[in-house]
Amino acid sequence: MSFTLTEQQAEIRDHITRLCAGFDDAYWLRKEREATFPEEFYQAMAQGGWLGIAMPTEYGGGGLGIAEAATMMQAVAESGACMSGASAIHMNIFGLNPVVVFGTEEQRRRMLPPLIAGREKSCFAVTEPNVGLNTTALKTRAEKRGDRYVVHGQKIWTSTAQVADKVLLLVRTTPADQVKKRTDGLSLFYTDLDRSKVEVRLIEKMGRHAVDSNMLFIDGLEIPEEDRIGAEGSGFRTILHGMNPERILIAAEAVGIGRVALRRAARYAKERIVFDRPIGMNQAIQHPLAKCWAELEAADLLTRKAAWMYDQGQDCGAEANAAKYLAAEAGYHAAETAVMTHGGMGYAQEYHVERYLRESLIPRIAPISRELVLSFIAERVLGLPKSY
Repeated sequence: MSFTLTEQQAEIRDHITRLCAGFDDAYWLRKEREATFPEEFYQAMAQGGWLGIAMPTEYGGGGLGIAEAATMMQAVAESGACMSGASAIHMNIFGLNPVVVFGTEEQRRRMLPPLIAGREKSCFAVTEPNVGLNTTALKTRAEKRGDRYVVHGQKIWTSTAQVADKVLLLVRTTPADQVKKRTDGLSLFYTDLDRSKVEVRLIEKMGRHAVDSNMLFIDGLEIPEEDRIGAEGSGFRTILHGMNPERILIAAEAVGIGRVALRRAARYAKERIVFDRPIGMNQAIQHPLAKCWAELEAADLLTRKAAWMYDQGQDCGAEANAAKYLAAEAGYHAAETAVMTHGGMGYAQEYHVERYLRESLIPRIAPISRELVLSFIAERVLGLPKSY
């Protein structure tokens, strides 16, 4: 692999940077204050043909790889959009990869083009209260009745459900006490978000107010059999095809947040005069910023390695998880350092770095905790006993 962007990737980065220039910090601050979905940004990405960058061309996508998608998402975050911009389009990039891999031709032609064109929005409903990352313990139940499934249960931390038309839903179709393996008995569906059967309740949260997070209360949602992705009971294996790409994209976005924070901090350090000299002359300011640059570069390299491995069809679980871990830490450290470099003004919304810091926490928490990443690497790479 090369350590530089390919010509195509550099062109993608340039195009996205120019597109995002029309959505400056003032735009994202306004969306943050209003807590409204960035529809203008979303439609601009759709009109540019970017929502399907990694989807097959026969369904309207760009047919490119996760490496190119990561380049795009990093540029989005680095523009100052951070997670507000990235989360607005996440589902289009990786969410329906299970449909691409396991869906029928009829499902791909029905489900993919509207999402790629921006005519439909989707949300991702997996996590449940009191279950967290223990996905095999999901309790939301779907019972087969003729040619339909009837679903009852709850989901939590479902992003964009306030504006979504569709939902990618993982539920249990066979009770846990009736399966041989914990990973059996789960099924994946992509279906209409019927609000007469699903209550979407907003979660008030610390940041990223432009993109909603929600609890879903599902009471009798009917799903036609033709909306099931893959075989009944194989949903856990099916959903895995979206997990490594998601970790890689989150890593790229975390690096993007760190880079825009670092850029703002360095600029402020050159402009802010204290004791008749710019504060950037002080090594107490220089060294933390320089350390952040080094951490971000290292995380970016592992992120691009993981993306390259995925696109080559290689097993990249360890690399994708490690990239997500390192990038999330590096992005957070850079955003924190940017706030501290600004001093008191770092706490002011008008300088934007406080928003970067709040949004930099998301990659540290989701879609998998730092601790579970380390446990995964300890077990799968180092051969240590399973600890969870």
